[in-house]
Amino acid sequence: MKNFDLIIIGAGRASNLAAKAGKMGKKVAIIEKSKLGGTCPNRGCVPSKLLIGYAHVARAIKESDRHFIDSSINSINVEKIFEETNNYVSKIDPVYKKKFNENVEVIYGTGKFVSNNIISVNGEQLTAPKIVIATGTKAIEAPHPKAWTSDNIFPLKGTIPKSITIVGSGFIACELANFFAAVGIQTKLLVRSQRILGNEDSDISAIFKEEFVKNVDILFDTSIDKIEYKDKQFNLELLNKDNQKTHHTSQALLYATGRESNTNSLDLQNTDIEVNDRGYIKRDKFFETKAKGVYVVGDASGEHMLQHAAAQEVNHLGKILLEDEKEPLKFKYMPHGVFTEPEIASVGITEQKAKEQGISYVTSITPWLASAKAMSTRLKYPRTKLIINPNTYEILGCHMIGPESTTMMHQVLAVMHLDNDIRHLKEMLYIHPALSEALLPAAVESVKAVEDYNKDK
Repeated sequence: MKNFDLIIIGAGRASNLAAKAGKMGKKVAIIEKSKLGGTCPNRGCVPSKLLIGYAHVARAIKESDRHFIDSSINSINVEKIFEETNNYVSKIDPVYKKKFNENVEVIYGTGKFVSNNIISVNGEQLTAPKIVIATGTKAIEAPHPKAWTSDNIFPLKGTIPKSITIVGSGFIACELANFFAAVGIQTKLLVRSQRILGNEDSDISAIFKEEFVKNVDILFDTSIDKIEYKDKQFNLELLNKDNQKTHHTSQALLYATGRESNTNSLDLQNTDIEVNDRGYIKRDKFFETKAKGVYVVGDASGEHMLQHAAAQEVNHLGKILLEDEKEPLKFKYMPHGVFTEPEIASVGITEQKAKEQGISYVTSITPWLASAKAMSTRLKYPRTKLIINPNTYEILGCHMIGPESTTMMHQVLAVMHLDNDIRHLKEMLYIHPALSEALLPAAVESVKAVEDYNKDK
């Protein structure tokens, strides 16, 4: 049996913890069944965002008549686009490996628990007083072996499909549908209901739907009833809400219907570790599981499911394990973005959640057209929606749709983290006529909504 000071299962964000511990002289084993870096840089947020850059340029050319510019695209070298993206992905594993010094041993394989503090991998047993589970999540399996999920579409090698059917209504489905449609691949998105991005604030998702369908071919209230793969083509029998059947064909089929726990390979039944009803690992406020000395960070806990949250958790766990940190990590707010066209950024509660919770709130939803920079986009749909506590002026939620929403959101986040009061956004000085200046009328409207609410009490 090999002895270590620290064993880490999963080499995504937790690679940083392995590197830090190794530099402090700790003997570390990090176990990875695929590639170092994990889901995000290899097959998730990074390659998909690289692709969105190409989509953005293609859309700008296609929509240039909005700016009285007559232009056209002669050709799009989709093969080169994927070649460049695949080339980036191929360099991730060796780049991550360079983070580690001689104290860190990288083991490629599937780690399984023999007991609370013994791990078996590749027929060898390892033990350490501290073990970290950072196994992330996995895409829900596609119902056909030839169909893709977001876990196996990247790196996309071989012949690039000329047509693709995508199943799903969340941000992964929308981001990928946006890319494929923008670069000229015939794309059809299948959505089981009438809503897309159903977790977003309903006002924002309604605007998104209205704009998104202009560029992406979507069948709502539709699911796949039968799949046949023949002659390198999917023959699909589609079923709508009225039980009417239609046929559709495409060269590729992608399921983006959600993600699930990735812990079923760990043999947790051999430990005291407990999981919830969705298969995610339970932990306390210091990330420790029911097995003493065994910790879980990131998506494996099922709590936040965002890369930036996982990175923060890994960083804080490093302080707990290596620097004797006594305070738990507390996320004040958890923002997220949807990198499509339109782009969305969100933090805090939605209006539908505020209603469910029965809390007092006021809302404002404000166009961006007071900003000359926003006017220059010649887009009419961009909006900022604010949900405010009328008793304290606290920002309970902020939801934006429009170009660079995820960048603009950081201005709101700064106020929320430092002294959460919407009046700060109303009173601060903005660079004129920057895009962020669109937040000023949004703040003014929100403060007025609070004052009107209290006047009528």
